[in-house]
Amino acid sequence: MSWSDHAIWWHLHPLAFLGAERTALPPGEPPRHRLPALADWLDHLIALGCNGLALGPVFASETHGYDTTDHFRIDPRLGTEKDLTELVERAASRGVRVLLDGVFNHVGRSFGPFADVARHGTASAYADWFVPEGDDFRTFEGHRHLVALNHASPAVADHVVAVLDHWLDRGVSGWRLDAAYAVPPAFWRTVTDRVRARHPEAWFSGEVIHGDYAGYVTEGGLDSVTQYELWKAIWSSLNDANPHELAWTLRRHNAMLDVFAPQTFVGNHDVTRIASRLREPGHLAHALTVLFTVGGIPSVYAGDERAWHGVKEDREGGDDAIRPAFPADPSGLGAEGLSVQRLHQSLVGIRRRHSWLVRARTQVHTLGNAVLTYTADDPGTGAAVAVALNFGTEPAAGRVPPAHWTHAAGDPVIDPATGSVSLPPLGWSVATAAGT
Repeated sequence: MSWSDHAIWWHLHPLAFLGAERTALPPGEPPRHRLPALADWLDHLIALGCNGLALGPVFASETHGYDTTDHFRIDPRLGTEKDLTELVERAASRGVRVLLDGVFNHVGRSFGPFADVARHGTASAYADWFVPEGDDFRTFEGHRHLVALNHASPAVADHVVAVLDHWLDRGVSGWRLDAAYAVPPAFWRTVTDRVRARHPEAWFSGEVIHGDYAGYVTEGGLDSVTQYELWKAIWSSLNDANPHELAWTLRRHNAMLDVFAPQTFVGNHDVTRIASRLREPGHLAHALTVLFTVGGIPSVYAGDERAWHGVKEDREGGDDAIRPAFPADPSGLGAEGLSVQRLHQSLVGIRRRHSWLVRARTQVHTLGNAVLTYTADDPGTGAAVAVALNFGTEPAAGRVPPAHWTHAAGDPVIDPATGSVSLPPLGWSVATAAGT
């Protein structure tokens, strides 16, 4: 197993998390040195059972971080390169790896090479970095302030390789590649092959929303992609009390695991928070149980471990509710939502004790109108995990294979001798069996 097989990420959006200004600082303003404050959250991350800190954009940008202006400079609203490298070193001393968010599909209009093209046109040395379109340049999904890079340009590939190497040299462990779905896989293959020659242990996860996930990984030379299919199936099947949707998605998930370990989640910086998405608050435990008992590399979006609410809206400022500022340190969280944090700790603990789950396939045993049971096992040792979920408000019954099941979390409803399951309304259960 590589180090990434053991990773459980705690994910945050630094500019929002640290309460940074909404737009870039004026030229000449001193950096704000906010990044060091993240070190005060390492204890919180570790107490959850996580061992990775997945950062949203930290590079100089115009506004929200996804309109990069300089990939080699830390956004002054957050601090300096020294602030980041010291954070990485402090995290490493605690056994925590750091993942950076690389935006290489598009840039802000103040990005140096684009500003040069805007001034000099085809005479610019960077003319082939961008694609003319009408009286402007190609943009990302119609957003004029996000100018698309020309991924057919060897110079763009050279630039991305240089950026990835620069920060990997400074101790980060890998990259989330933003909007990877909008970039030709052949471009990623060129880039990742070159970077792996220098950093063979680097981990690359691409943001891919739909399509052929496994094909994108193999063609692009990536290690993982975001598992949006599973994310959608979890909350949608719970809201509709329709476990058939989740069971169908788990079959597709199994096929992906034949090729790679997907990056799994129930919340991130781009979607409505899971506590707001679920119509029935009692379903939150079900969602988290699935996240931590199926194959993949899971992540927790900061605030979800306290059942924070927030609805994403399709408008300017529509991300504000899902990207709030956090207290100066974990003591400011208070007691609200502490029971959900303890639930995370319990389920992450199960995951930690059964690290083989990263590539485990699930087998469904009961699939009814409101009930789903499944198991996952480790072929090497015979260790296994059994999960039983009642999506409905009436008692439900199911079964799993008989085994020496030991209750691990939720309702103790699995009979080890027979494998029969008797779930209360909205009940859920996790049991484990030791291997050789």
